[in-house]
Amino acid sequence: MKNLLIVLLTVLLNITLVKPCTTAVISGKATNDGRPLLMKHRDTDDLNNIIKYFNDGKYSYVGLVDASDSLYENVWIGFNEKGFAIMNSASYNLKDKSDTTYSADLEGVLMKHALMNCASIEEFEEYLSSAAKPLSVEANFGVIDAFGNAAYFETNNFTYKKFDANDESTAPNGYLIRTNYSFSGYDDEGYGYIRYESAQEIFNQAESSNGISFDYLLKNVPRCLKHGLTKEDLRNQLPENDDVQVFKSFQDYIPRYYTSASVIVQGVLPNELPNLTTMWSIVGFPLSSVAIPVWLVEENDLPKLLTPNENGLAPICSASLQLKKEMFPIIRGSGDRYINLSKVMNKEETGITQKLQNVEKSIIEKGNAVQNELRNGKNDKSKIIEFNNWVDNYITEQYNRLFGFNLFW
Repeated sequence: MKNLLIVLLTVLLNITLVKPCTTAVISGKATNDGRPLLMKHRDTDDLNNIIKYFNDGKYSYVGLVDASDSLYENVWIGFNEKGFAIMNSASYNLKDKSDTTYSADLEGVLMKHALMNCASIEEFEEYLSSAAKPLSVEANFGVIDAFGNAAYFETNNFTYKKFDANDESTAPNGYLIRTNYSFSGYDDEGYGYIRYESAQEIFNQAESSNGISFDYLLKNVPRCLKHGLTKEDLRNQLPENDDVQVFKSFQDYIPRYYTSASVIVQGVLPNELPNLTTMWSIVGFPLSSVAIPVWLVEENDLPKLLTPNENGLAPICSASLQLKKEMFPIIRGSGDRYINLSKVMNKEETGITQKLQNVEKSIIEKGNAVQNELRNGKNDKSKIIEFNNWVDNYITEQYNRLFGFNLFW
């Protein structure tokens, strides 16, 4: 009986702790401007995320963390002052069948350590090789650096396998996609095969339009409403308006009820300064939030919408979760599996996601302008601070105008 209870508890833990994410590593060879990209669409049961600045290691860095992580021991995607960036997707087919290691789920701790201490992919690989085992991880770690390197490390407690996005034999199109299984793991195990197909289709389309760009991915990956298996595209079934609830099954899409953020780190060219690295961050539910560029500046200089307020929450994340309730109004039973499409998008373009499209477009345009100034020799921190103040005010005004929200009250 005792052994049976242990087995049942193990099964239940595996069910509740599945953390489906959709990720990609893109070499500069595949992008429209030659800069590598690192993408993480994060799904987790901890829906309140924030952006934090850290100066507790060899290098300073910024990253996405859980608001509930009061000691900030885990980072889920981020980059440091050397232009080294890292993220992960949990894998569920990589742990060796004979591995009896009990400890697990230290991926966020490992990534924080890497950001604190690694300046390049080479140094990260050295760390994986030399670190004490078991690592207590089972993940696909995606990394880019300021030297043009881009790769995945499929890593379990004792071993890893590197997949180089610059290697044509590994990545013929210059990019790699991972969900919640590993290519070096056990066949037909793990999760995310349908989401992988959805992402692959988006990347195929991006390739045919002058190379992959961060803004194309921001627009199309976290807001993808096309199912990878059935090919049903909810954008082709829009309700007339938002007056009547129109529910659609929302299983195995890239965005899902448990999506907490979607982030793309845009790296630099080999001859550029590493501090030009930019982390385009959709914090909160992507269908009701907007992308904000993050550069490496101290905590007080980051956008206030992304950093913890007096309640420890990021205002933009809180607002997105409030709006999300209109998209998922059923709170009992399996209500989180059914989305009210009329509140997302409709033919009158009064859906929440539709209302925010032009807001995000303006942010990206102004963010690009600041990037260009920084790249053209005006590497002035005041330009970043000025933009961050503008973006706080602009988004606050727009959420108030569109939804009647006051983000700082």
